[in-house]
Amino acid sequence: MGRVLLAVVGLVVSVVLLSTAFFRWNLKAPGPLLQPRFPLGAFVRELPGHLLWLLPFVLLQASIIPLRAVQWQSTLRRRVPFRERYHLVAIGAFVHNALPGKLGDILRSFLLSRTERIPFLRCLGTVAVCKLMEFAALMLLVSVSLLGPFGATLTRFEGQLKVAVSLCVGLVALVVLLAHWSTPLAESLHQRHRLPRVEAFLHHVSDGLGTARSTRGMARVFVFSVGPVLASALAYGLALHGIGISGGLFAGAVVLGAISLGQALPGVPAGMGLYYFVTSWAARGLGASPEDAAAFATLTHLGTVLSQAGVGAISVHVRKIRIRDLRKGGSLAREAAHHVAHESVEPAPP
Repeated sequence: MGRVLLAVVGLVVSVVLLSTAFFRWNLKAPGPLLQPRFPLGAFVRELPGHLLWLLPFVLLQASIIPLRAVQWQSTLRRRVPFRERYHLVAIGAFVHNALPGKLGDILRSFLLSRTERIPFLRCLGTVAVCKLMEFAALMLLVSVSLLGPFGATLTRFEGQLKVAVSLCVGLVALVVLLAHWSTPLAESLHQRHRLPRVEAFLHHVSDGLGTARSTRGMARVFVFSVGPVLASALAYGLALHGIGISGGLFAGAVVLGAISLGQALPGVPAGMGLYYFVTSWAARGLGASPEDAAAFATLTHLGTVLSQAGVGAISVHVRKIRIRDLRKGGSLAREAAHHVAHESVEPAPP
């Protein structure tokens, strides 16, 4: 019953957030509760006019998958074939974009641990370092965007940017501290014969975050993280330029940053609604008309799903994985959840 209630609440919240791209909620003034931001019929008729920028957007979004496959190797201890990394990243992208829960990164970590016989938490740690360095690269790109010709308009997001940069610095510092001190803390607990589960968890954390113990290693991951971030930021920049925002190419990173912060937590059931809310709000804040902002949100969502979920579906087929096994409650999803819940309390392998 609790799961059903959570699903219903998530659906309602998602619908409400999604509706803000097309309607204003009239909560105080007299009149209808929902007021259209623009004529919906004219909006639908004019959508085909935006398809010119949709194709390059789809291609750039699809390129993120091989770029992330290259990036992932920089955090792994041993060599994993590119083909294997590519398929696992693509399957994770499919799960993230086509199935609820945003659990693609957890599932690709689980599949790598299964195929390469690497402890699951170690795999999850390598993915976490990749995501963190992507976040750092994105914050750098957003900061550079403030120096471009669109900088005066982007300054209205300065407060949010400061919060995001502070969060990024804090996360990097936390990861570095965990990478350096997890093993000493685990050994201290072992000597005192106390908290064996915490000791095992710290060993796994140390293994997964091994790259973060080296400045050179972190710098190398950062360099490989620029590619996927730049491709996605350019895709959103082209879309902003396509809806008529002058200098929109320089604002793609800002929109991508807003999307990343809005969908940072896995398992949130209102992910699609958050996407429409964030993208339409950001586009309007950058000067787009409400109609163009809604088209931007609709078509970039469609393009992302078509590109990443479409490419991922090919890998799902190649690896002979059934869709029902990837859904919440499916066999692979259950096994991944079991690893998340239980591997951290098992002794770390040598």
